[in-house]
Amino acid sequence: MALDGISIHALVHEFNETFLNGKINKISQPEKEELLITINTQNGNKRLLISANASLPFMYITDENKTAPAQAPGFCMLLRKHIGAGRIIEISQMGMERAVRFKIQHLNEMGDITYKYLYIEIMGKHSNIIFCNEDNMILDSIKHIPSSVSSVREVLPGRDYFIPTQEGKTNPLESSEDSFKNTVLKRSESVFRALMSSYIGISPTIANEICFRAGIDSDASCASLFDEHKDKLWNNFTGLMDDIRNDNYSYNIIVDGANGKPIEYAPVNLTMYQDMEAKSFQTMSEVLIEFYAKRNQYTNIRQKSSDLRKIITNHIERASKKLDLQLKQQKDTEKRDKYKIYGEMLHTYGYEAKPKDKSITVINYYDNKELTIPLDPDLSATENAKKYFDKYAKLKRTAEALNIYIEQSKQELELLQSIEAALNIAENENDLAEIRRELSDHGFIKKHSGNKKEKIKKSKPLHFVDDNGFDIYVGKNNYQNDELTFKFATGNDWWFHTKKIHGSHVIVKANGKELPDSTYEYAAELAAYYSSGRDSQKVEIDYLQKKNVKKPASAVAGFVVYYTNYSLMATPTLEHVKLISQE
Repeated sequence: MALDGISIHALVHEFNETFLNGKINKISQPEKEELLITINTQNGNKRLLISANASLPFMYITDENKTAPAQAPGFCMLLRKHIGAGRIIEISQMGMERAVRFKIQHLNEMGDITYKYLYIEIMGKHSNIIFCNEDNMILDSIKHIPSSVSSVREVLPGRDYFIPTQEGKTNPLESSEDSFKNTVLKRSESVFRALMSSYIGISPTIANEICFRAGIDSDASCASLFDEHKDKLWNNFTGLMDDIRNDNYSYNIIVDGANGKPIEYAPVNLTMYQDMEAKSFQTMSEVLIEFYAKRNQYTNIRQKSSDLRKIITNHIERASKKLDLQLKQQKDTEKRDKYKIYGEMLHTYGYEAKPKDKSITVINYYDNKELTIPLDPDLSATENAKKYFDKYAKLKRTAEALNIYIEQSKQELELLQSIEAALNIAENENDLAEIRRELSDHGFIKKHSGNKKEKIKKSKPLHFVDDNGFDIYVGKNNYQNDELTFKFATGNDWWFHTKKIHGSHVIVKANGKELPDSTYEYAAELAAYYSSGRDSQKVEIDYLQKKNVKKPASAVAGFVVYYTNYSLMATPTLEHVKLISQE
């Protein structure tokens, strides 16, 4: 679900309670289309994170501090210059639009009090952060929109700021019963679409919820409703709007009980999901952090890892094609024994061949069956035999060489696929740096030739604690897997890994205790979640004590062997564990 007008209304209520009359302390731009504003309030410093990213726009209050680039972008510098020490004196929603206006008071160069406006528009691909003077003239924006991109509205310095009107839509908080029944219910479309078409800020989720509360099929046409249904629809619509108007919110996220994945969220109770679990929160920001933060992190990492992903994909394709070709060549060498038999038979029966014969039929003394041997009519039987022995010897040498090359190609493909699996669970730039280093160490990319003094903080395995209090550690790449299994874990700790698919090494610290059955299940769930099988319903997991896990002498990082193990089926989930550290 994207942020709708009702969610924005709840956020503005929260922002007013938190930021109103607060003083701006710090402004940074951690990402290209993202702002982090630190505001000094009566309750200490609070941070507002805003993203105008087209794929994942949002804004919420957060405790997280993000690293800013060494050189601040121009938009960030402009904000610092004008409102770096400004005071927020008004926060308002533009009607029920997905747009919020911050009115900021500050002193200009002459020491006079003046005002600026910061507009935050959370409108999908049209999302933007726009900075205006007190006359609503645009000073700058985080994204410039020229007329060649939008014929409706230019967003450029010097242009007047305005929000394009939504034809035929009105503010739902200002609706009357007469207008509701004479406009909404007169539309020639389904009920939930009529609600969305008539009002600003009503999302499909809210429209469907209103219909569900009224006991009406949301796909039913407006024309099919009886007066009784119309009254119920109006009563539930106005009841929900009263809650919004009075800031009476119920912040919740609907989650899939099977895997804990968030499905939907809203600042009101979503009774239509009566068969699913609803997680309650204290604020709208908490809802958005829970729902969007990981998705935002995933989006950013996907963008930053696109070059690595392309490199790995290309190498996997090449390695796969090379392996297929080698296997085909290996199959061709399987006929070498036939040439050996031809040679042996010609040594035994060659005297029967006449000059210029193109073949000879003999009894194969290995199986007592007739065997027809093609002959070169220009060669003697002995010369034909030598020719077949030479073919046999050449194919034998080729087969022996191919066995080595095929094993090397398989190992290369396994390594690349394991690195790809690590890339899919990478959570920060330090993880990407380690993946880049592994690719470099194996010659898939050139070694970085930048500043040698620049050090990247070493990424560490994930640390969880399960419901029973046991510490569980998860490696995020081959280097971490090796260190976790062979340097960190002790002999009686338990080791978990997906069966026959790539994934993380998972270690449960036993500390001399016997693990309860549920801890085995929780560790297996983690192994399934941090693997190539994350999107599967069930994943088979092998587990055994670490002392039985061995590393072949020539194996690369992350590759192990074991011969005695237990197995169980696990659901990929983080439901029964608490994350302690993700450095």
